[in-house]
Amino acid sequence: MSTDDKARTGPGPAGFGPAVATHAWRLSGRIVAGVGQLLLWILTGIGTLLRPLAVRLVARLNGGAGRRPGPGGMPVADGATAPLPRWINTWREVVGSWYFAPLTGVALTIAALAELAPRADSPLSLAGGFAVASTLPLGWRRENLRPVAAIVLGAVAATLLTGETLLVTTGFAALYTLYALGRQLPRQSTGVLAVGSVVTLAVVYLATSTLDDVPWPAVFIAVLAAIGLGDARRVVESASQTEAEAAERTNETLTRLTVVQREQAVMRERARIARELHDVVAHSVSMIAVQAETAPYTMENLSPEARAGYTEIAKTAREALVEMRRLLSVLRADAKPEPDAATSPQPRLDRLPDLIEQHRGAGGHVDLAVHGDPRMLSTTVELSAYRIVQEALTNARRHAPGAGVRVDLTFLPDRLAVRVHDSGASGPGPSQTKVLHRDDPAGPTSVDVGRTRLETPQPDASQEQGGLDGSGGGHGLVGMRERATMLGGRFSAGPAAQGGFLVEAELPLTREGNSTRGHGSEAPPGGA
Repeated sequence: MSTDDKARTGPGPAGFGPAVATHAWRLSGRIVAGVGQLLLWILTGIGTLLRPLAVRLVARLNGGAGRRPGPGGMPVADGATAPLPRWINTWREVVGSWYFAPLTGVALTIAALAELAPRADSPLSLAGGFAVASTLPLGWRRENLRPVAAIVLGAVAATLLTGETLLVTTGFAALYTLYALGRQLPRQSTGVLAVGSVVTLAVVYLATSTLDDVPWPAVFIAVLAAIGLGDARRVVESASQTEAEAAERTNETLTRLTVVQREQAVMRERARIARELHDVVAHSVSMIAVQAETAPYTMENLSPEARAGYTEIAKTAREALVEMRRLLSVLRADAKPEPDAATSPQPRLDRLPDLIEQHRGAGGHVDLAVHGDPRMLSTTVELSAYRIVQEALTNARRHAPGAGVRVDLTFLPDRLAVRVHDSGASGPGPSQTKVLHRDDPAGPTSVDVGRTRLETPQPDASQEQGGLDGSGGGHGLVGMRERATMLGGRFSAGPAAQGGFLVEAELPLTREGNSTRGHGSEAPPGGA
């Protein structure tokens, strides 16, 4: 018989039984699904009918019915009149009070004795003693849980092993005690408690007939469930406490970080103010003091009143310088003061050869080239150029020791261009210095930009490596950029295309910088 013939005639006698069973199983599944869907429709309809009533009841319990006018006339829920929150808060207060445990202990004892009374057992009998011992100690469970648990569980075990009838109240007291132990004990001790409880129940079922009326699976499940619920409650409370502690630590860390960031911002602002005061105001005041002091010696036929006026101007200027130094010491309280920082003049471009000699003495290799027409620039421009070169050489010694460095100063009509390029850590090793000039390739031993060198004590190396105000606190690339941008110039720093590191700055010239400088003019000493 072919396959088509078998398909038309249906299954044979051997396969008839499994086919009927399969169809019967599918039919029964459809019947169950239909009945279940019908019940779902009925329950959904009942829920739809009861939903308004349930919503109204929940709103009333949660205070939704009690509305009071809020800000802007918008109604808000009056929490003081909500029954459910008030009941919950009252219950929490009662449970947390000191008298809750004694009251519940006494109430369980009274309930156990009341349950024992219909059986004509006296409270002074053995059953009465076991009932009192199983319930009354729970009044002290908060202060001494483990001793109380030993008494309660021991009394319940004695009741079961002596054949006395187990009361519902004493059974509840035993389960609550197991729950309390599971909530307090660690995980290993909780496991030991569960094993001991199971073994005790097994002995009771095997040795006595006290619990014959109660199915043993129900008893075992009740005991293990009480212990498990206590352990689960402990885990939840521990997790909540851990999360709370982690959140508190995070908040403390964020608070400290915010405080540190604010302090750093304040320190940066104070440093910026101190730098501007020192570079501009202090030098101008010192110029006033010097000119006022030298005027009586350079000007002839001054009247006594004029001499007294110049003397008063010089005195006032010196006092202003002293107050300025005090103000700068407060603004830069975070920096370590140098002994000579307050009396040494601010360096200008004529001090670059000394700076290069210091770099050579530290084992560096440096070339200096001056382009354009060297002339007198403003104090701020020259000081900024000097500090940029100083910090660039410091970075070269620190990050690329022994590298060759080339310093280019270009005097343009409207700006001064500063370029410092080091060849990187693989630069030439010999320590030597070349000072080149645009018009003299051989180069003089120093560069004279048209001003007589100051005959003042030279600051030490630590001072020359100082920060923006000469007080010893370096600011690195940030300080160089601030100096250039403060003058409205341009600054860039980064790896050079031909290798090494390149620092470039363009400093716009002030009105003072456009005037030419004659040889022999002295730079004013002083500075804050």
